[in-house]
Amino acid sequence: MLLVSTWLHLILGRAVNHHGNLREALLEAAIRLIAEVGPTAFTLREVARRAGVSHNAPYRHFRDRDDLMAAVAAQGFRELTHAMVEAAGNRTDALDRLKRAGLGYITFALRRPEHFTVMFDAPISKRKHPDSAAAAEQAFGTLMSFVKSCLDAGRLPSGDLRQLALLAWTMVHGIAKLGITGRLPFPSNAEVLKFAEFVIDQSLPVGRQIPAVI
Repeated sequence: MLLVSTWLHLILGRAVNHHGNLREALLEAAIRLIAEVGPTAFTLREVARRAGVSHNAPYRHFRDRDDLMAAVAAQGFRELTHAMVEAAGNRTDALDRLKRAGLGYITFALRRPEHFTVMFDAPISKRKHPDSAAAAEQAFGTLMSFVKSCLDAGRLPSGDLRQLALLAWTMVHGIAKLGITGRLPFPSNAEVLKFAEFVIDQSLPVGRQIPAVI
């Protein structure tokens, strides 16, 4: 019996370690599955099957499916933060950096629609998944920092920082969501981004007074 148990352990161990990085393999399998069935219509067992590991293997890293979804969301928010910072680059004009960060937000969504869907559509508890919540806060904080730079440089009219950041966020988020769901009348991502640039240019309140928050 001991020999049989040892043999099974070795076989399962090989399956679990087949990918070298089990956690990443499971995340990649989950993302592929989300593309097919959405963020709520699958099981950890199916993720394990897609990753080519035993059905118990996911529990080495994730408590349940919601824990896996939170990990996908956290990964997405971290990539989103990087995308905004990278798009802004080292441009000297604060308003130009904000605009480019907004385009970076939309570009990320078009490139990573599965992540984007999980980040904003999956019911993820902030209390149970603080890592995902922290990554989301960092992404919004990054956007706020771009808005603050515009206010400090006088490139946006004075107003409430959070209100202006929410204005910028809802603007780019709406375009991103419409873009990844195919609701915009454009056949390519390049055309979606061109439209996004037009919207950002026309919608930012440059030279207009910002009403006070009531």
